[in-house]
Amino acid sequence: MCSRCAALSRRSMLAGGGALAAMLATGSAQARTSPADMVPLIGPGFRPTDTDEKGLWQLMDRAEEEISGSNLLLKDPALVSYLQGIIGTVGGPAAKDMRIYLAHVPDFNAMMFPSGFAVVFSGLLLRMRNEAQLAGVIAHESGHFLRRHMIRSWRDQKRKSDLFAVGAMAAGVAGAGAGVYTGDYVQLAQLATILSLFAYSRAMEAEADAMGARLIAEAGYPPIEMANVWEQLIGEEDASAAYRRKRRRRGSLFDTHPSEGSRLADLKISAAEVTVPGRTYDSGRARYLEKIAPIREMLLEDQVKLNDPGASQYLLNTLALDGWNGLLRYYEGEVWRLRNRAGDDTRAAQSYAVAVAYPDAPAEAWRWHGLSLIKEGRSGEGKAALGRYLQMKPAAPDAPFIRQMVG
Repeated sequence: MCSRCAALSRRSMLAGGGALAAMLATGSAQARTSPADMVPLIGPGFRPTDTDEKGLWQLMDRAEEEISGSNLLLKDPALVSYLQGIIGTVGGPAAKDMRIYLAHVPDFNAMMFPSGFAVVFSGLLLRMRNEAQLAGVIAHESGHFLRRHMIRSWRDQKRKSDLFAVGAMAAGVAGAGAGVYTGDYVQLAQLATILSLFAYSRAMEAEADAMGARLIAEAGYPPIEMANVWEQLIGEEDASAAYRRKRRRRGSLFDTHPSEGSRLADLKISAAEVTVPGRTYDSGRARYLEKIAPIREMLLEDQVKLNDPGASQYLLNTLALDGWNGLLRYYEGEVWRLRNRAGDDTRAAQSYAVAVAYPDAPAEAWRWHGLSLIKEGRSGEGKAALGRYLQMKPAAPDAPFIRQMVG
């Protein structure tokens, strides 16, 4: 699943128009937008009254109906309810009208649609170190909706484009909503590409940043976490490019971003402006980890199978800033094992050995630790480790083979 969705998500979704991709790919050459100046333009129960906006909402209603029934979505009621709770907290005055869906795509992305529903990718959840960071991303998306960026961009697109281009765009939305594009990944990629035609301006992105900072601060989250997310994303993209000894991928978050440092500086200034001295802010780290615990192993598995060791290792090290554990150490070993260069088997074996010292080490860590020990000639210790693997996962597909090895 991952290799297929990686290609689509990176090329078509990330570059093609996820709203968060636009957020992070925009420069800051214009004057800063202050959070204090951000006033929501949409209130509770908003419905469009203009003909063109009504038509756009009708198309998006069809698209949402299709997405809501997609097999690509993670069917985890508790987790989706948790995400809905966050958007309900940082969605401003229209929070109760917003909906959120979780797609199983291992990339950093989220996108807000013009009618008030959002799609969050599972890879985003992996990269967030706490609830405040996730809330910052969702608040940014909410900012686009509250400031009516979609309809403003739609109208601007119609002014700048010929009628044929606009007609093709509308047909694409309708086709995606009606299921014309077969296959869940293709469908979502097409919808993301359509969203790229809304083309938020730098001023709009600055507004969404400022609105997001204000929303999470008012909700009691430390607003500096929005800047931390941006800084982490810069680091991951740089690590990926450095490993490949190439410039950042075309279509990455930074293609149109000549100075990501200025964006980071603006986010930090906004955070300082909305931080109230003496107020206690809660990052919600423990709560966040508890909520994603049931799928965290799956999220890490998806990531390492993207075959991007530079990004994966950076991500693991970033998550480990809050403390290493058995799960992270195991997947550190998987990065090296799957890369399979000279010396990587030794690196992987060391990571597995460290992983099993933690109480949360997954069963597979014991499996690979045992096999590594046997390869080193430490048969007794290796068989003991494999025995532990069988105790933890007696019905594993390879259990009969492992039992023969243990004897």
